[in-house]
Amino acid sequence: MTGISKRRLALAVDLGGTKMNVALVHPDGGIASRRLYPTRSGEGAKAVMERLLLAIGETLARVKLTKPEVVGIVVACAGIIDMNKGIVAESPNLPGFSHVHLRDIIAREFGVKCYLINDASAAALGEYKFGVGARSRIRNLIYLTVSTGIGGGMVIDGSLYLGANGSAGEIGHMIIKADGPPCKCGRLGCLESLASGWAVARDAVEFLKKGEESSILRLADGKMELVTAAVVSAAARQGDVLARRVIDNAANYLGIGLANIINVFNPEVVVIGGGLAKMGNLLLEPACRVAKSLAFALPGNRARIVRARFVVNAGILGAATYVFSQAREGTKI
Repeated sequence: MTGISKRRLALAVDLGGTKMNVALVHPDGGIASRRLYPTRSGEGAKAVMERLLLAIGETLARVKLTKPEVVGIVVACAGIIDMNKGIVAESPNLPGFSHVHLRDIIAREFGVKCYLINDASAAALGEYKFGVGARSRIRNLIYLTVSTGIGGGMVIDGSLYLGANGSAGEIGHMIIKADGPPCKCGRLGCLESLASGWAVARDAVEFLKKGEESSILRLADGKMELVTAAVVSAAARQGDVLARRVIDNAANYLGIGLANIINVFNPEVVVIGGGLAKMGNLLLEPACRVAKSLAFALPGNRARIVRARFVVNAGILGAATYVFSQAREGTKI
């Protein structure tokens, strides 16, 4: 690829359950190169790891980067991350990713300094530096990604909060309903099990199997296995009563989660990103209404709940920002 300034680039990967977003990023947030690859997480951890290494290798080769031109490689990964050890401890939406020494595997493969960070924490930093928080005086921002799963990241007093091991921000796995449905993490009643993309699809299928009438199945070509949150959203926009009920139910639980976040962190802004944010007011308006009704008045009145500026790139921008901050010793994130 020609025309790319190769001076001080970070190679950032946003590794999710559905796709991996691989990019070369400049310190000012400029994206020099970006390509999406399918994760195909259902094929297992070994296949995903091979695909990840191939994607990184292709990216470096395409631009003909040498080791000195790469500040670092960073993977923003969904799941419980031990940043100190560079380990993916567990990842509910990446089957088989349990105690994977991802950082060291990549570092050995390419001979470049490598970092590992939670994908939602990276997205929080990306939105803070280049998105909703850019050119503002916001100091306290909570990012919530509502997609295949639900994750979170926190910027507190202007700095990314990572916790003791780097695993802070697992908002999707706070218990909202103690006797609720099983979550992919193995617990019951997590926010993710009630308001994520897979939860919306699951609830719709359960109602359809009970014989409830809906256009959802028609939009899914008559196949239950093709019912997704996007299909449910499309049906709801066409006025489908069942689809609206399923989304309203998810919005109610999302609103409860948002109220808890507002009460605990007292943020200036809560940023909602991820695939389900594309539902817009279908999901966010009722969720915000519930959140404001349940949060204490003082933090509730202060907090703005807004959609993310970035649909795709918040994770890679934040991950790259983290790399550059680590390269400058003593620099606060």
